[in-house]
Amino acid sequence: MKELWRNRVFLIVFSTDLLENIGVWIRNMALLFFVMEISGNNPTAVSLLTAIEYVPILLFSVIGGALADRWDPKRTMISANLLSSLSVCVIAVLLWKGYWSAVFFATFVSAVVSQFSQPASAKVFKIHVPEEQVGSAISVSQSMGSLFILFGPIVGTFVYEASGVYVSLFAMALLFLLSAFMLLGLPSSKRASSVSDSHEKTSLLAEIKDGIRYVRHHSHLRGIVWLFAMLGLGLGSGLINPLEVFLVTDRLQLPKESIQWFTALEGVGMLLGGILASALHRQLNGKLVIHGAIVFFAVSVVVEALSTSAPLTGTMRLLSGVLLAFLQIVLSMKMIHLVAEEYVGRVNGTMTPLFVALVMISSFVAGPLMELTSLITVFCLSGFFLLLGSLGVNKIMEAEPPQSQSNQEQQHPLSKPKHQQSLETEQL
Repeated sequence: MKELWRNRVFLIVFSTDLLENIGVWIRNMALLFFVMEISGNNPTAVSLLTAIEYVPILLFSVIGGALADRWDPKRTMISANLLSSLSVCVIAVLLWKGYWSAVFFATFVSAVVSQFSQPASAKVFKIHVPEEQVGSAISVSQSMGSLFILFGPIVGTFVYEASGVYVSLFAMALLFLLSAFMLLGLPSSKRASSVSDSHEKTSLLAEIKDGIRYVRHHSHLRGIVWLFAMLGLGLGSGLINPLEVFLVTDRLQLPKESIQWFTALEGVGMLLGGILASALHRQLNGKLVIHGAIVFFAVSVVVEALSTSAPLTGTMRLLSGVLLAFLQIVLSMKMIHLVAEEYVGRVNGTMTPLFVALVMISSFVAGPLMELTSLITVFCLSGFFLLLGSLGVNKIMEAEPPQSQSNQEQQHPLSKPKHQQSLETEQL
């Protein structure tokens, strides 16, 4: 862990992530409260904010992943932060002139930009963080994300109530501008120019197809896709998240506002899990962690559906948070270790829209399905999907880290073009 904190690249990425998280939560809470006030608590307007965050993921994640593989990740991250900062300033001016619906455009732009910056950030970890430090790096990042789940809304609400929407938006713009300035300290990718030259020989569409073939070609990635799909259906924002409020009101007989405390318990669990995983990641048995977490999630959603005891439900939620942190860290480590550097962006761009699409579909289906059956039936179905997800674990754990494309070229100097060669020579 000490070596990680001496890694200049990690320190820069960690610091900029910290600033960006603060900025995002300030913006999220400001826009939420502003829309509620200006629309008279219109639920359609409020829900539209969330929907707008999902649409760009479906439309742009594949393109963003492919471009992240083409571009220097340092320049991509800086450009994304500058664009986010500029767009928020423009939105603030439009709001000042009375165009309040511009807040939806701000949310849309931010979600689009993130589809370019997130794969680039993963690529920076792949290139510049030593393999033995990757587990610690992911654990620290996971812990920070969990911390903001707990305290981000508090910080954002405080800034909005103290200063209003304009100061909140300009504060977010300033934080992203400062983050972009700090990212100047990242080293440029040594392979950026050579990779860019090779990509110029192929079209963007050809590279997107190449990324999809890469995922289909490797069984461990197909296993991760399957697991993500079942998690999208059964956990998170899938079947159960839209219905969790009914666990509180119907099963536990508590006011609907009490759901925030169960969400907070899950956040505490994720924070604790991130800290524990950071200390134990070298000793973790990946296969056991993934299998154990999936089985526990399946059992816990059924227990929560049947439970009429708030302490029991709270305990399940806390433990789920702990195991979710472990699961995310193990899967993130596998993704970094098992994906060739030149395919990091496209693999992320291929998997993300599938997960989000299934989340959206299952969220739309959850309410009508509950009306046709029952709350317990829907949660049991969710548990079944989670158990199905464990079928891909063996494929994930049997894989070996890939060789980079440059190494393959050294072994096969007279072989086929780069984008074809990587698919045919890697045997994982």
